[in-house]
Amino acid sequence: MLISVIIPVYNVELYLAECLDSVLAQTYPHYEVICVNDGSTDGSQVLLDNYAAKYNKIQVINQKNKGLSAARNAGIATAKGDYIFLLDSDDKIEKHAFETLVAKSNGEDFICFNGKRYFEETNTEDIPDEGISAEFESGWDYYNQFALIDRKFHFVCTVLRLYRREFLLQHKLHFQEGIFHEDNLFTPIACYYAQKVKIIPDCLYIYRIRKGSITQNVKAKRLLDIVYIANTLAEFFISKDDIDKKTIYREIAGSYFRGFMPEEIKAYGNNDSILRSKINWHFYQKISIFPRHKRIYRLLKVHPALFRCYLLTEKWLKIVR
Repeated sequence: MLISVIIPVYNVELYLAECLDSVLAQTYPHYEVICVNDGSTDGSQVLLDNYAAKYNKIQVINQKNKGLSAARNAGIATAKGDYIFLLDSDDKIEKHAFETLVAKSNGEDFICFNGKRYFEETNTEDIPDEGISAEFESGWDYYNQFALIDRKFHFVCTVLRLYRREFLLQHKLHFQEGIFHEDNLFTPIACYYAQKVKIIPDCLYIYRIRKGSITQNVKAKRLLDIVYIANTLAEFFISKDDIDKKTIYREIAGSYFRGFMPEEIKAYGNNDSILRSKINWHFYQKISIFPRHKRIYRLLKVHPALFRCYLLTEKWLKIVR
């Protein structure tokens, strides 16, 4: 079984060698490495060229800066492996990662595994979740279990999954380009199409958390992208009658009103007007199937200030009770 490792690269010369070395140290020999240089302006390009000249498993694709999603998509389009392993270029993997995944795979559309977080600023590590073992005959069963209440690290992080390449190609699954939080759009749709999913308890991935990374940057555009994702998911799932949609509708509704929350305003500023203009209110009404969500929908449509008053009232009632 051939594993295609997709590594998007953008200005990570300080971490790239450690990432590549962790792949080259794998105990399982059948893999290819596709590094997509997404217009780096530091020394990443030189480092990639040096590695590619030395190791024939490494292939380098150069493109203008288009973002993480475009780099992932370019790598997947080039891949020839049976399975796709997504690896961020400032992260690394345990040396037995591929060997473990191959030994435990049995034709699943994707396999989830555990990971640890490395906090660069404090030089500390933690494992957010205990490893678990589970098998699902439907990706939607997996989604419903982990999307909201029992949300695990392997569900939140797309890189903590090994994907069957033909599964991605068959359903034309790709990462939406030009947006933040692209995983939040990709994961529910991938779960909808998946027929066989497995979770293994093994901790195989080291996820670096550092200042200046994409996930740490604070930009108001994130809120607009969350609304875009909510609109897109609503459009996709409203017409699907072969699944239980309660969980996905809860998630979409939460995305619609998230940007109006007091804590989001504190972090990003007041974006009420522009957020309201981006919401597809027809979709929002359709997915508001729970009484509380219906109330929030009506309040937001009149004015977001009413929604925030409603939240304060809820909080006050909980205190006095």
